[in-house]
Amino acid sequence: MRCQPRYKGLVYIWLKNKQRCLLCSEVAEEASAICSACETELPWLGEQCRTCALPLPASGLTCGQCLRQPPAFEQVAAPWSYSFPVDTLITRFKHSAKWPFGRLLGELLGQYLQHRFDEDLPRPDALVPVPLANQRLRKRGFNQAAMLARWLSEQLQIACDESLLLRVQDTSAQQDLNAEARQRNLRHAFALAPNASVAGRHLALIDDVLTTGATVQTLAKLLINAGAARVDVYCLARTPKPGDVI
Repeated sequence: MRCQPRYKGLVYIWLKNKQRCLLCSEVAEEASAICSACETELPWLGEQCRTCALPLPASGLTCGQCLRQPPAFEQVAAPWSYSFPVDTLITRFKHSAKWPFGRLLGELLGQYLQHRFDEDLPRPDALVPVPLANQRLRKRGFNQAAMLARWLSEQLQIACDESLLLRVQDTSAQQDLNAEARQRNLRHAFALAPNASVAGRHLALIDDVLTTGATVQTLAKLLINAGAARVDVYCLARTPKPGDVI
């Protein structure tokens, strides 16, 4: 005999509990675990490169790097610059397994993407998380990009394809390398899965932070060479150039 109600919604909505903001602990006005004041004060990305979302001083511009060497991906969509408190929330999610912070950022990213879809950003056929090196996956216990992709898939009703890309070679940590070294570091690091369905599809790569873009450039090039019609990049935050203040 089953005595539990068959309810698949979120328990806190069912019980009408009040959510508290994960940043300031005040009662949140909406279902999300962030109050309107803290959400407004997040480092929202303003003027940016139309292609790679690099912070720029004016709107409607394309950065010099994208003009000199157009990337394989079409467009980056990122709501925030990588600065406080978003950088701290991402770090705690990624390295300390504080999943509620990642879930909150993922939900806000989903709202941002839906707004972009309603404006002019084409909806992709599938979300594809950036695969994590096996050594770091064993150490961390989860792939933060895959978790973001699953949450976004459920929220936006877009398929998530975690089996499309493979990390076939472990590499040293990217954050300690410059742009040129990152490109060398990623050479031969990724591959398409056997019988991967790519031709003619619009795919969106999912990651947490975009820095030099070396990883997503490598993956986008791999997908485009395999016949993908378009590759976009969705991430939580974009870093400025070293030395830039935003």
